[in-house]
Amino acid sequence: MKAVIIAAGKGTRMGPLTESRPKAMLQIANRPLLEHIIVAIKAAGIKDFLIVTGYRKEKIVDHFGNGGSLGVNIEYIEQQRQNGTADAIAVARNSISERFLVTNGDVLAGIPDIKNILNAKGEVVLAAKKVAAPEEYGILYVQGDRVVTIVEKPKKSISDLANAGIYVFEPSIFDAISETGHSPRGEYEITDSIQRLIDSGKASGYVSLEKWQDIGFPWHMLEANEMMLKSGEDVQWEIRGEVEPHATLKGCVSAGEGTIIRNGAYIEGPVVIGKNCDIGPNCYIRPSTSIGDNVRIGNAVEVKNSIIMNNTHIGHLSYIGDSIIGERCNFGAGTKVANLRHDGRTVLVELGGRKFDSGRRKLGVIMGDDVHTGINSMLNVGTTIAGGACIEPGEFVKGMRSK
Repeated sequence: MKAVIIAAGKGTRMGPLTESRPKAMLQIANRPLLEHIIVAIKAAGIKDFLIVTGYRKEKIVDHFGNGGSLGVNIEYIEQQRQNGTADAIAVARNSISERFLVTNGDVLAGIPDIKNILNAKGEVVLAAKKVAAPEEYGILYVQGDRVVTIVEKPKKSISDLANAGIYVFEPSIFDAISETGHSPRGEYEITDSIQRLIDSGKASGYVSLEKWQDIGFPWHMLEANEMMLKSGEDVQWEIRGEVEPHATLKGCVSAGEGTIIRNGAYIEGPVVIGKNCDIGPNCYIRPSTSIGDNVRIGNAVEVKNSIIMNNTHIGHLSYIGDSIIGERCNFGAGTKVANLRHDGRTVLVELGGRKFDSGRRKLGVIMGDDVHTGINSMLNVGTTIAGGACIEPGEFVKGMRSK
C-alpha cells in the first residue's frame, strides 16, 4: 500500500510562519510536521510515499530527498495550482493502482489509530474525531458503522464527529473526483467526491481517533508540540552536548551535539534542544519548549511553552511565553513577551486582516523569520510580526506588525 500526503498548500492562516516555508515544514518538537507524519505512517506499516507538493516545494524536496534517511521511498508529484483536496489527490492517479492511504499534511494521528484505519473495511474509510466546535469542520453523519452524509462547516449540527483529514480509498475515488464540480468555496473538495460514492451505494466506513491534532492555526503548533513532547513517541531523550556541573536538568530533556548548557541553567522537561546551541548561564527553560539548532539563550532569560526555530538569539534579561519564534531572529536585551490578557479573556489574533479567537487564555507572539527587536521591546498578547520586521528599542507592539 502507498501513502499519499497532501503538502502543497501555504497555510494562509498560519500568518508569518509560512512566508518562507510550506505549512507541512513547520517545526514541531524540532522536526518538520511532515516528518512526524511520515514516521508515524511508516510505523503503521507503509514505506512507499507520494508527496503532493506545490508552494515552496524545494523546501520539502531538499529536506527529505528520496526518503532514504527515514528508511522510506518518496516520490514527488506537483499540484500546479492549489484547487482543493480532490484536485491534489487527482494528481496521483497515474501512480496508484490499488487501495491507498491519504492524509492531509497538517494533521497528526497516533500510530495505533493509523493501523486501525488501514485495517478497516469499506470502499472509503474516513478518520473521525469528536470536536467541541462542529461549525469549524467537515462533519460526518453516521448510521451504525457507516458514514451517510458529510457536511462542510455546518452552522448547526446534531453530530460532533469531524472529518479528521485521513482516508483510505480504492482507485474508484479517481472517477468520483473527475465527476466532482466546484464547491461554494470555488475548490474541488474531496468530501464532495466521497459523497458521490456514498450516494452511488458504495460502503463508507469510519474510524474514531484517540490521538489527533489538526494544525489549522499557529497556536495549534503549541498544542501539537506539547502533545509530542509529553508522549515522547517521536523524541530521543539523550544529551549529546555538554552540561556544566552547576546546571540543573529535571524530567525529560534532550540536547544535540555541540550544545552547551552552562552553569545556573535550570531546565524542566519535557524540553528538546537542537545542535550547537548555547544555553545560559542562569536561564530558566520551562516545560513543553522546543529549541532548534544554533540557538542562543542568554543570561537571565526565561522561556516557557514555546517553539524557538533555528539560528535565533534570545538576548539576556528577556522573557518568552507561549510563543512561536521563527528562524534567525534576534532579541535585544530585555525584550518581554506578554502572554496573558489582564481581563482573563481568550486571546484574539489577527491573521490576514481577520481576527480569530485562539481559545487560549495564554498566548504570546507569533513571529516570522529574521525579526530583530531592540532593547526593552514589549510584545503584547497575540501579536503577529511579519518576517524581516525591526522593532525599535523600548517599542510596544500589538496586533499585527508588518515589515
